[in-house]
Amino acid sequence: MPIPEFIAQLRSHVGTAPLWLSGAAAVILRDGGSGPEVLLIRRSDTGDWALVSGIIDPGEHPVETLRREALEEASVVIEVGRMLWLTVGDPVTYPNGDQCQFLDHGYAARWVSGEARVGDDEATDVGWFPVDALPRPRRDDVEAGVRAALAPAGHILDRL
Repeated sequence: MPIPEFIAQLRSHVGTAPLWLSGAAAVILRDGGSGPEVLLIRRSDTGDWALVSGIIDPGEHPVETLRREALEEASVVIEVGRMLWLTVGDPVTYPNGDQCQFLDHGYAARWVSGEARVGDDEATDVGWFPVDALPRPRRDDVEAGVRAALAPAGHILDRL
């Protein structure tokens, strides 16, 4: 998976030292006729089903990140709604030795248009799934994210 250019530039200065990065994830829902469905991508690096997500570029609002990522990863246009969570992830070390830790912003989103399909090399598949029949293997945040998106407004999660 390619890394954003700004991270490549940072890495040229700091090597594999830990970076504090901001990420954003969207729980994209639509009415499936017999109930709500969530859009998931199958990650090319792990094979897990996951929410549409990405690293926030410098100066970019997380909402803009999610609009961009939905179009890039799944070829869909979304409307981003309320914030669902703000969490600090565990430290990560990648196979090349790069270390980072993410401050993750989660949002509810609504599908507006576009036929869901793989849009870039970050995904091998894209699909709509009933919220009560999520596929496996999946990332841990998918089920919790869907529950948060379907819950009444008013509570922001601090842990998924």
